[in-house]
Amino acid sequence: MLQGVTMQREFRQAKRRWGRALLTGAFALVWIAAAHGQAPADPSAPDKPVTLDEAIHRAEASEPAYASSAAESRAAGLDRSIVRAGLLPGVVYHNQALYTQPNGQKDQGTTAQTTQKFIANNGVHEYASQAVVNETLGLGGLAQVRRADASAARARAELEIARRGLIAAVTGLFYGSLAADTKLAVAQRANQEAADFTGLTGKREQAREAAHADVVKAQLAEQQRLRDLQDAKLAVEKAHLELGVLLFADPRTPYTLAADSAAELASRAEIDQAAAKNNPELKSALASLNVSNADVLAARAAYLPDIGLNVTYGIDAPQFAVNGPDGVRNLGYSAGVTVDIPVWDWLSTQHKVRQSTIRRDAAKVALTATQRRLIARLDEAYSEAAAARDQLASLDASVATAAESLRLTKLRYTEGEATVLEVVDAQNAFVGAENAREDGRVRYQAARADLQTLTGTM
Repeated sequence: MLQGVTMQREFRQAKRRWGRALLTGAFALVWIAAAHGQAPADPSAPDKPVTLDEAIHRAEASEPAYASSAAESRAAGLDRSIVRAGLLPGVVYHNQALYTQPNGQKDQGTTAQTTQKFIANNGVHEYASQAVVNETLGLGGLAQVRRADASAARARAELEIARRGLIAAVTGLFYGSLAADTKLAVAQRANQEAADFTGLTGKREQAREAAHADVVKAQLAEQQRLRDLQDAKLAVEKAHLELGVLLFADPRTPYTLAADSAAELASRAEIDQAAAKNNPELKSALASLNVSNADVLAARAAYLPDIGLNVTYGIDAPQFAVNGPDGVRNLGYSAGVTVDIPVWDWLSTQHKVRQSTIRRDAAKVALTATQRRLIARLDEAYSEAAAARDQLASLDASVATAAESLRLTKLRYTEGEATVLEVVDAQNAFVGAENAREDGRVRYQAARADLQTLTGTM
């Protein structure tokens, strides 16, 4: 028995030693990873390349401005429910017990009850247990409902504006990061091309077919390509971090992007139709005008009377009971109607009406300005997208032409028919054409995203 207890104690001690060892080892691994600049693994990191749709979905879940707009939209929707509930009768179960000091005299009734000192009270002891229903009818309540509906519509439009702005931002970062990756590959190829050309000039110098000046020029070009490669790596890192801020809890999470095929640009008639129906800026301006109209209606409602209805059912008696000691039934009801007719308020209602009318006129100006701005932005965005689309084929042709020019120039240099400057110029032209093609693709995708933001088709 004693031996078994001893073995159990030794087992628990060994278990604690192993636990401390594992914990120490885990801390050591984390410290080593931090010392080598390794980012901790993000559980939200994708197992496959991130598409544009997935990037937008991730950004919607983490971007604070969009989250704020979404919260405001939901709160405005609850305001509608709150204001509409105000039009319905309110029910309160009222309970009250009052005690008033007696004055020592008896009333002249048949029960000869002790009278109270405070004449406003109904008795020395008074108990109330009643269900009270109140309802107020007036134009002001309807105006508040209209205003809440318009405010909710404006909040939804603002949310859509925030969503489309986020989509445009994510699209720009997404294709900008893809372009940075491609430019890095271009810089790597150009660096290798420059290194190979430096070796070619060295061989020609050893064969007494070229001057040392060719080697120097090739070395200068290679050094420049190396610096370009370093800048391209830095650009890739920055682009991935900027997009990673919107996608992951840790922006240093490694990920890759999946390029989508370039969609065709819609016709101008389709663009105009979608913009007239789905533009959130126009909806927001129209909702603001509706809010101003509701404010004018609410201000004018102060000229009209309000009707108040009150129904009370329960007891209000000297005893907390359905029946009194004399057999009188305490349970009963009462109903009342009040009409408050406004007579004079020192012109405050008139001033409120003028104030709301002034603001409504400003909302009308804002609406017409939004319409004009939408027309102009549509023309600009469509022209930009069409120009960028038309230039893509030309940019591809320029890349092919520059590649062929570089190949032929190197052959001519190998045969001694071209100078080193011509080769370097051909290399620069090829790199410039490839980078311009990537910039053109980003330009087209950004212009198409801007156009889709205006029309609500993304």
